[in-house]
Amino acid sequence: MKILVVGGGGREHAIIWKLKQSSIVDKIYCAPGNAGISELAECVPISAMEFDKLISFVKENDIDYTIIGMDDPLAGGIVDAFENANLKVFGPRKNAAILESSKAFAKNLMKKYNIPTGAYETFDNYEAAKIYLEKQDMPIVLKADGLALGKGVLICKTLEEAQQGLKEIMQEHKFGAAGNTVIIEEFLEGPEVSILSFCDGKTIIPMVSAQDHKRAFDNDKGLNTGGMGTFSPSKFYTNEMAKECMKTIFQPTVDAMLKENRPFVGIIYFGLMYTKNGMKVIEYNARFGDPETQVILPRLKTDLLDIMLACTNGTLDNMNIEWYNNAAVCVILASGGYPVSYTKGYEITGLQKISEKKNMIVFHAGTDKKGGKIVTSGGRVLGITGIGDNIDEAIKTAYEGVEIVNFNQKHFRTDIGKKDYK
Repeated sequence: MKILVVGGGGREHAIIWKLKQSSIVDKIYCAPGNAGISELAECVPISAMEFDKLISFVKENDIDYTIIGMDDPLAGGIVDAFENANLKVFGPRKNAAILESSKAFAKNLMKKYNIPTGAYETFDNYEAAKIYLEKQDMPIVLKADGLALGKGVLICKTLEEAQQGLKEIMQEHKFGAAGNTVIIEEFLEGPEVSILSFCDGKTIIPMVSAQDHKRAFDNDKGLNTGGMGTFSPSKFYTNEMAKECMKTIFQPTVDAMLKENRPFVGIIYFGLMYTKNGMKVIEYNARFGDPETQVILPRLKTDLLDIMLACTNGTLDNMNIEWYNNAAVCVILASGGYPVSYTKGYEITGLQKISEKKNMIVFHAGTDKKGGKIVTSGGRVLGITGIGDNIDEAIKTAYEGVEIVNFNQKHFRTDIGKKDYK
C-alpha cells in the first residue's frame, strides 16, 4: 500500500517509523514532514491545512490511505473533505473531532452522559465570567475553549492570578479565537495519566498507559509546554483502574458520541487524573498525543496499519492488539527559551552516533535540512526515546542519548520519568 501521513512533528515521525515495519506498506509520503521523516518517507511541501492540494496529490499518486496526525486539520474537516472525494482516510470527521476542538462541547457531553470530570461553568461573556470567578475557591483552572497548541490551560493559585488570566484569554486574546469562550473549572489534585485508544465508532481498545511532563523545567516548574517528555507505562495506573475506566469513561465516551450522531473513528486521547474521588477526565484529544506517541508506538507489537484499517473499516472488535512487556521514556530536546521565544537554525550534531545505538530512537519534531546539515527549526526539536525492561533502564538509555546529541541552546528536563507516585 501507498500511504500519506499528514503532519510534520515528532508524533508523525513515530507513526511513520512504526508504519515502516508493516509488511503491507510499500511507500510512505509525508506532508510536510521534517528532516528526520525525510529519511523514512518522501516529504512533499504541502501544509496540513491545504486540503485541496493534499487531495490532488493523493489522486495523482494513487495513494491508498491517508493518516491525519495533527489536530488543526481534523478540527477543520479534512476527513470529511477526503471522504467526499471518495478517498480512504484515518481520523475522526469534523463533527467528532469537536471532542478536542471545543472544550465546552467535551465538558457538556461529559455532564450529559455522567462521565466523571471536574465541576465547571462555560462563559462567552467576560463580565459574567469575572463575576462568577470572584465567588470561587482557589486554586482554579481556566481553559480556552478552542485549540491552542496544548497551551490554552491556566492553573491559577490566587484570585488576582485568575482575574489576570481571564483578561489575557478573553480580552487580550492570548490564544486568539480559541479564547472567545472560556471554561472555568474546579481544580483537581492527583497524578495524571494519558490513555490513548483506538476507536472504530463503536468499539474502543485502549493502548498502554503513558505519563506526560508538561512544564518547561524540572520539578514541574515553569510554563506549560506541548510536553517536555513522557514515559510508559504509568507508575500508578493499575489493571483495576483500567477496568473501571473502561466502564465509566472509555466506552461511555464512544457510546455518547454515537448517540449524538458523531461516531468517533480514529484515536481518542484521554487525559485522566486520579483524584480522591476516583478517576476523572481532564481533557480529550482527537488524535495521537505528542510526545506520548513516541513512547507508546515503540511498545506496540501488532501491525499499526492493520489496526488503523480496522478502525476505518469498523472491524476493530476482531483485532487482538499485542504489546511488548517493556518500558519507554522520551526526553524532549527543546530550543532554549521555549515555549516563549527561541532562535532557530542551529546545527544538530551526534545524530549518526545515536542511530547506531541499541534501544535508542530519535524522533524529529522541529528540524530542517540546510546545506546538507540538519538544523533546528522549532521549539521542540527532538525526542530521544530509550527502551528498557523497566522505567529505570529506559530513563538511563534515554539520557545517554541526550548526551550524544547536541545543538546550541539545547534545553531539556533532567527528571523525566523519575518522580514517584504514591
